[in-house]
Amino acid sequence: MTTIQEISPNETFTVRHPVLRSGKPIESCQFDGDNLLSTKHFGLFVDKKIVGIVSVFKNINTIFIAANQYQIRGMAVLQEHQRKGYGELLMAHSEKHIATQKGTLIWFNARESAVAFYEKLGYNKIGNPFAIADIGLHYIMKKEIGESAYE
Repeated sequence: MTTIQEISPNETFTVRHPVLRSGKPIESCQFDGDNLLSTKHFGLFVDKKIVGIVSVFKNINTIFIAANQYQIRGMAVLQEHQRKGYGELLMAHSEKHIATQKGTLIWFNARESAVAFYEKLGYNKIGNPFAIADIGLHYIMKKEIGESAYE
């Protein structure tokens, strides 16, 4: 049975660490804003075991004019559970949550290797790739879900 539910920031580490911060100290799994009241963390469970996570932050990126922006961070699915549709379920759940908060724009920094996945879900690349130290090349990606939010 597959379910998605809200989890604590520390519960994200069980997936963040092996997927997004492999080989790095566990402390690198703590993101700025993880503990804000406006931040929500969701876990995807298969048979009561957490196999995927996503975090949703209310965060303004000044390259966009939308007032009610949300950033997705730390979207990850354990390697042995990838390509089963769980990432799509987590993104859809995040989009529904953001819509209930009257969010109008979702943005995030996508790893170069994940761009095609997000494009398939209707997200668009913005600008040129940039490097995040010790992690790799990323693109800013966005999707408008309400009023116009032009760059």
